[in-house]
Amino acid sequence: MQALGMPRAVLMLSALMVLPAARAQPLCKPHKIRTEKVFPTTHRVPGEKLYYIDTPHIVPHPCRKKIAVYLGSQVLLTMDNFESSLTPLSIPAYFSVLTPEVTSVHFTEHTIIFVINEAIYVLNLDEDSWDLSNGVIEQVSHVTGDNCCYSPQYHCSIINTMALTYMQGGNIKQTPIYRSDSEGFYFDEFTPQQISRLDGTLGGIFHFHSLSEIGIMVIKNNKAMFSYSDHPLNRSFGLAFDYNETLKVLITPGQKGIIIFWGKRSLQISRNTGQLVDPIRLQDGQTVYYSLYETNLEIHSIAANENEVAFLTTSNSLYYGSLGILSGPMIKLGDQNLWTKDTAIKFTEVGLLDVLTPHYDQKLRSYDFVKCSVNIQAKLTEMMVDVCKVELLYGDFENQMYTIDMNSELQLHAFMIPRLGKSPVPVAMVSNPHSLGLEAILSEAGYTYDGNTKYRLDITLKQQHHWGRADPNFTSNSPLACSIEKPTLSTLTVDIANKEISCVDLKPLSALISLGCDVNKKIIIQKEVTACDEQILDAEELQQNYSYILEKEAHDPRFLGKPTDADREILYNYQQWENNKFVEEVDAEFVLLEMNGLFTYSYLLTAKTAHCITQPQNWTSNIKDSGPYSWSRENYISCYDPENDAPLLWPDVEYQVLGGPTENKMVFNKRNGIYVFFATIVDPYYSYCRLSVSFSVYVYGALPERMFVEAPCILLLEFIAVMTIFLAYIIPKILHPERGAETRRFWVAFWYRCRARLQACMRS
Repeated sequence: MQALGMPRAVLMLSALMVLPAARAQPLCKPHKIRTEKVFPTTHRVPGEKLYYIDTPHIVPHPCRKKIAVYLGSQVLLTMDNFESSLTPLSIPAYFSVLTPEVTSVHFTEHTIIFVINEAIYVLNLDEDSWDLSNGVIEQVSHVTGDNCCYSPQYHCSIINTMALTYMQGGNIKQTPIYRSDSEGFYFDEFTPQQISRLDGTLGGIFHFHSLSEIGIMVIKNNKAMFSYSDHPLNRSFGLAFDYNETLKVLITPGQKGIIIFWGKRSLQISRNTGQLVDPIRLQDGQTVYYSLYETNLEIHSIAANENEVAFLTTSNSLYYGSLGILSGPMIKLGDQNLWTKDTAIKFTEVGLLDVLTPHYDQKLRSYDFVKCSVNIQAKLTEMMVDVCKVELLYGDFENQMYTIDMNSELQLHAFMIPRLGKSPVPVAMVSNPHSLGLEAILSEAGYTYDGNTKYRLDITLKQQHHWGRADPNFTSNSPLACSIEKPTLSTLTVDIANKEISCVDLKPLSALISLGCDVNKKIIIQKEVTACDEQILDAEELQQNYSYILEKEAHDPRFLGKPTDADREILYNYQQWENNKFVEEVDAEFVLLEMNGLFTYSYLLTAKTAHCITQPQNWTSNIKDSGPYSWSRENYISCYDPENDAPLLWPDVEYQVLGGPTENKMVFNKRNGIYVFFATIVDPYYSYCRLSVSFSVYVYGALPERMFVEAPCILLLEFIAVMTIFLAYIIPKILHPERGAETRRFWVAFWYRCRARLQACMRS
């Protein structure tokens, strides 16, 4: 579908019509935002006022849309989208920071991380308090991070806590890098995997969550390129691009992998997290420029949201463009006397751009803003650009987050209604094709009331590796990558190829896909028959603080398999075991551990009979290294793995893994009673989750151990029998006949009793 759509980009350039400049209306009507003496009481502390010496810039909070920071000769924090007068932001005097220069700012969910005088400070938005960050020892100049606004789920919310900080422009091997997962309050020194093989100047380091990679921008000989941390991108660099001036890096919100690189005379874009970087084309009337460098323009301020980008030049020109799939050039919306050295721009919502200029009120010592709001859709309609070919694009997955566990798939659906007589091409893409593969099928899905055709796009998503269509060198979750068991993220985007720039309100559909643990997934023990069903145990009795005794010779609370000094009473938790039901049969490898330390059971197979090629793991070694319950999918190594370097030195040890390729079983000793087991799946390729469950087993009917040794018992009884027969016949001959007969009857009866005991002994 993409290949068919490629020529349309060229056609669109020639078809774009713009009205003559003489008929153009003003871009917007300026008005001053003034709230007299009503100022926010928060963030006003005595201290030194912050300032920013570079080009004025507005940093909006990606998720909390009304919060933003204006960076200029004064630093201003708004909580209501610049709808009120603001007082300058100051750092508290107790930090003793003189002339506090801000060089970089990053929003987390609850804080703003500032780089002030080459150190990290954190402003807590919820508590209105400042802190000096811990852990950053060396001087730094920049802080980077990303934000996830799709869902409060863990794999999304954890992104909002992360940040990286570094000194830009130093030798890449000698520049310390620090990483935080606490919203900036604490940093640890961080050494990326690929840094030892890099040569050049550090341009920046970024956590590309939409690609599940750490990316480092390397600058050398007026060229820049990206290096990546993980397979398969760690085997090569991204393509080099021009770096003739210090470029600012703007990661657009939405986790789509779109990055904008800009300076006064340079404007470039990457739609795949730095792997390919191209100049952004510009159009002024009928003239199309391949890059900003071909014009005489200088960028003063730039703004972007999930789907749009705009910039204001020092010559009062305003340009606008779409960030959609295969979108065309940015076009000039017009000229208006908007520029001052303090002016900055910001998208308020889709298709609405604010041009903001602060004005200082000497009397009230506050800043009012002159706001000029540009309605992009109205301006494009006035310019008579090509009409959007699509009337409607929708899907119930928009701005949602989904989880695909290992060996699972996800079905999503999008619908498109084109304009009559038009044939737009919908395109589905993922930001991380190395991890997430897709299949999209377009079909007709009925008609609208006016006879227009309605189309349905059916999208199937699952791990790229499981599609079986990509080379293992391409997929990040193939066995070749040694990382199939590691969770990743990817963003699905459904858009219209070569969409007209007039489709301002026709936003692309996006969803965040986590290839990781499904928190709703769990394992349950199948119970076809219980001890209560067989009336061996009574359910009511179990609920009434039922307890049982562990014999001292049968358990070890330290899980070392050695008898303890005393018996132990265990309270049975009935509520923990009820209401379980069968869901599915798990054929993956799993392990069991008796939670109270009972060791009166063994395993059917040994390492040899299980046909292991390397020494298998066991509970003893895992508990010794990491403690009880530590054996899991994260540290499991199969004894069938040829890359396992543990030689098979003890083939006769128990093989303590159940399930999987073997028919291993547990063998209980002759002990009646309750066992409480902890079960966990250790197969790293079954699920991203650490799936575990506790269940109880009641063993009954086990015969007691023999009290006598078998051979001596038989010999003794045989001797007694022979002597009994001998005495039964000899004594009557010696005694009186009547008394002898009575004695003989006594010994015969004695013989039968001995024989019965002998038979019982033999059976036991």
